[in-house]
Amino acid sequence: MKNRPLLMAVSLLVVLAMLVGCAAPATPAPAATSEQPPASEPAAPTTAKPYIPLISKGFQHQFWQAVKQGAEEAAAQYNVDITFEGPATEAEVDKQIEMLQAALAKNPQAICFAALDSQAAIPLLEEAKSKNIPVVGFDSGVDSDIPVATASTDNIAAAALAADKMAELIGGSGQVAVLVHDQTSRTGIDRRDGFVNRIAEAYPDITIVNVDYGGGDHLRSTEIAKAVIQANPDLKGYFGANEGSIIGVLNAVNELGKGGQIVLVGYDAGKQQKDAVRSGVIAGSITQNPVGIGFKCVEAAYKALNGETVEPVIDTGFYWYDASNMDEEKFIPLLYD
Repeated sequence: MKNRPLLMAVSLLVVLAMLVGCAAPATPAPAATSEQPPASEPAAPTTAKPYIPLISKGFQHQFWQAVKQGAEEAAAQYNVDITFEGPATEAEVDKQIEMLQAALAKNPQAICFAALDSQAAIPLLEEAKSKNIPVVGFDSGVDSDIPVATASTDNIAAAALAADKMAELIGGSGQVAVLVHDQTSRTGIDRRDGFVNRIAEAYPDITIVNVDYGGGDHLRSTEIAKAVIQANPDLKGYFGANEGSIIGVLNAVNELGKGGQIVLVGYDAGKQQKDAVRSGVIAGSITQNPVGIGFKCVEAAYKALNGETVEPVIDTGFYWYDASNMDEEKFIPLLYD
């Protein structure tokens, strides 16, 4: 066949045309654009205020509410955030330690701490030191050099003044008893020792028949005081070393019908205590400056976290008040309700 080569060429052309027709069309190149994906934005600078938690010895007494007020005033002045908490009673050392541990876990810039047990908290305070978190003590100090400062009353001197007043009121002789909130906090130890040592040094004719501890709890302190009064019918005076203690003594005296027969000397203030002083059932009391304690501890913490030097001991003062002077203007901010 003369046309065979021609037929084969045509067939080959047909196959090639079919292959070309079945090929997928090429994907067009993306159009050029001037837009670029946005670059990741830098993290916004933090605007949070420095955080300073205050772990108190308690929350129920009006004294601590006054401390809280002072702390809030300092927080506003120095533009810091604070929290203020404490256990339900001043006997709950374990609860206070839990609060301190929780506060540390929040990585605060500083901590203010009023120790119920001046030894139990030291491991956590050492942790704070290792994290460069300044610790400021308030009201009660800590038996450690970790706190950069402590804002508190000179409790030894204040309790010695209470002893002088007691001696004057009972005529320099007779039996007295002492009821303290605890024997583990710095305030409990110092107020006990300040009173007891002053009596021993200066008033040999006064005998201290009992030194007891009521945990600052009104009910427990009442029962202790009743037992002491009943066991010592010649008791002439009773010193209560904090608000809860002296209110317990006051309740015991009232329940036993001994009002006016036993000289009562207290510590701190609060409405019930003030009313009893004004009426003469409590002869007088030592008042601290709780608003000043709260203010000064936050102020010291703020200065410490900013690298400023703070005084290691910040004495916030104390005063004797009784029915004759308690309405003077200088006592208005000190006799808290």
